[in-house]
Amino acid sequence: MPSDSVYIPIHVGKTLHKYNDLGYIGDDTGENISEKNLNFCELTALYWAWKNLDAEYIGLVHYRRFFIKKYRFTIKHRKQEILAKEDFCLLMNKYDVLLPRKRHYYIETNKSQYQHAHNPNDLTIVEQIIKEKYPSYSPSYNEVMSRTWGHRFNIFVMKIDLFRSYCTWLFDILFTLESKIDISKYNEYNTRVFGFIGERLLDVWIEKNNIKFLEQRVGFMENQNWIVKGWQFLKRKINNGTDYRK
Repeated sequence: MPSDSVYIPIHVGKTLHKYNDLGYIGDDTGENISEKNLNFCELTALYWAWKNLDAEYIGLVHYRRFFIKKYRFTIKHRKQEILAKEDFCLLMNKYDVLLPRKRHYYIETNKSQYQHAHNPNDLTIVEQIIKEKYPSYSPSYNEVMSRTWGHRFNIFVMKIDLFRSYCTWLFDILFTLESKIDISKYNEYNTRVFGFIGERLLDVWIEKNNIKFLEQRVGFMENQNWIVKGWQFLKRKINNGTDYRK
């Protein structure tokens, strides 16, 4: 983990892995949803930060994905580009939110990409929830889902007032969705549904609230097989979907 003081390593899903102590703060401390980690992914850390931290800015990155200053070919050199506290201070003095650079799908919209990779009914229910609970967000939801690009990974940094507003809205929708769908028949990958949905909802919230944001490069701290990823993407498109069940 980066040694810079701006980072607080969180052991996510700690309540499910108490036998394996990484030496970090667990997301099972204070008010938490640690037991939901298999379905909410990194969002259990986000929830923990929302309920247990107080700071001028709060953000989330992953053990394998960090905001970086510039791209370097090797992972060793990429780690040297990870943003430090002074970098975040400079950026957040100018912008309300820091986001990763857009991911472009080109031949898929956000909606069709999700439908081809996961259970299409998930999005249908999310749309209904937004119409019922947050109707003013429906136009932004439709706009975002019709785009061929999006900000992924649930990675961002926000000013604290925006962070709290976003988390209140996000988790209300996700917990409502959780009460309306049965994931017992989903395969292991798709049981992470609430993390996947969270990725799509971030742009909806950004769009609706007209947030001033900056896009920053994200560095992958593991090797990525882009050929395999690209083929899987195309195969789902060609086959008009994939089997999300066990």
